[in-house]
Amino acid sequence: MTREERELRRQQHEHMREVEAAARAAGRGPLDVPFLLLALLLTGIGLIMLFSASFPSAYYKTGKPAYYFIRQMIFAGIGLTAMFVIGRINYERYRAVAKIALFISIVLLIAVLIPGIGQTRNNATRWIGVGETFTFQPSEIAKVAVILYFADSISKKKDKMGTMRYGIVPYLFILGLIAALMLKEPHFSGTVLILGIGAVMMYVGGIRSYWVGFGFAGAGTVAYGFLSGLIKYNSSRIKIWLDPLNTDWMQGAGYQTRQSLLAIGSGGWLGVGLGRSRQKFLYLPEPQNDFIFSIICEEVGLIGATLIMALFALLIIRGYWIALHARDRFGSLLAVGVTTQIALQVFLNIAVVSNLIPNTGISLPFFSYGGTALAIQLAEVGIVLSVSRQMPPD
Repeated sequence: MTREERELRRQQHEHMREVEAAARAAGRGPLDVPFLLLALLLTGIGLIMLFSASFPSAYYKTGKPAYYFIRQMIFAGIGLTAMFVIGRINYERYRAVAKIALFISIVLLIAVLIPGIGQTRNNATRWIGVGETFTFQPSEIAKVAVILYFADSISKKKDKMGTMRYGIVPYLFILGLIAALMLKEPHFSGTVLILGIGAVMMYVGGIRSYWVGFGFAGAGTVAYGFLSGLIKYNSSRIKIWLDPLNTDWMQGAGYQTRQSLLAIGSGGWLGVGLGRSRQKFLYLPEPQNDFIFSIICEEVGLIGATLIMALFALLIIRGYWIALHARDRFGSLLAVGVTTQIALQVFLNIAVVSNLIPNTGISLPFFSYGGTALAIQLAEVGIVLSVSRQMPPD
């Protein structure tokens, strides 16, 4: 190869890098394939496990074995469409809706507490109904709103995040307001989730390290109050958590936890086989929802459940990798927020069904029944994919 040919090839290579960089800056770079494939794989496995876990209760309640599965499929289609559309939009445009989304989420959290608007299930008022069949939880919208607003606001402050006035007070006020509204529902697990998302984004955004220590101290105080029964809604759940096999409440409030542990233990290493769970036949309450992971453990065993947890771990690691390689602080904080939400929600759900922590009622991302939650989760995946399209070339 002559000197002129090498120079020409070098110029062509530089031109291609410039074109690629320009394309990413315009939001037209390639999607992050590993993150996309992991999200699609978890969604697909989630739909299969949902059908397996839900058909007995669906047939009993509606006469249609595929009732929950079909509804989840519809929302999965909506969510996947939203994921690809959002993933192709320049994420800088999300700044414009951050404040609006936060305002709407707070209004909805207030509305759900108004008699006649909010719907109550199992002594908790967390849902708003639209029509006769469609319901949603305002807390799901609040999660996205907190991520968008915190990412937009924190990314603009830079060095100011180290101060009390600009880096602590405004965000503590927002988190405190949302937490107070959600605890009134009550929705303790959702409160913990949103507080965790906000705290991680503030830490990544640059608050001083000692504030993290104060945050842990505050969380410990709240946890102590929770475990001491100061939160009356959960006082019985604490007793069950401490002694799940106590015969005094095996058929009462502790029944669900006991059946969950039986399902997990029955699975052994390899499980009883896909579709062959016994606990889902009206023994374990909510097998298609918060306790779907118990059915997973029963049907595919410890090995299968571990593989699913490994997929979640890879998704979370890849999400943080995208955050580290994002083009700017705003994109990095968006990826951190979404990834932290998934990570915390997966941990809390698995911890609940295995009785590592008290039963707080939290769903498993991509698996638990809940159409709006699944659609929003896939839309959030689209936000991370949008960030990945604008990562600087290596």
